[in-house]
Amino acid sequence: MTSSSAASRKALSKIACNRLQKELVEWQVNPPAGFKHKVTDNLQRWVIEVNGASGTLYANETYQLQVDFPEHYPMEAPQVIFIPPAPLHPHIYSNGHICLDILYDSWSPAMTASSICISILSMLSSSTVKQRPADNDRYVKNCRNGRSPKETRWWFHDDKV
Repeated sequence: MTSSSAASRKALSKIACNRLQKELVEWQVNPPAGFKHKVTDNLQRWVIEVNGASGTLYANETYQLQVDFPEHYPMEAPQVIFIPPAPLHPHIYSNGHICLDILYDSWSPAMTASSICISILSMLSSSTVKQRPADNDRYVKNCRNGRSPKETRWWFHDDKV
């Protein structure tokens, strides 16, 4: 998230705070395999270390996700991006934006930070090629000035990777 969008971010609702505190405790007790929450004092922004699964194109590689929770989480999906450098993947743009339906149109309040991480790791693990999306340069150029991936009208057409 850029500084301009961070400044406009509203404080978490009581429901969101309670839910995130519960998720954080569950994460500490039972963290998803391949992920590490980097502890900060900011409940609204999580930085999560992602380790590529063994036996995949991303084995022995480490990336960082930034998860920004909105005021009305879990009724509204968090913004999830890779902190550059982002992995080379057909659904991950060089600016860290991720084309994954559960982050947008298919979001459900039943999902958690852990389930998002598992979905992202699954997406990485199923990839057979390391390459950027075909429209990477155009998309990244259009995202300058801090545009959020949640402002994008994604077209989910490829469930192979």
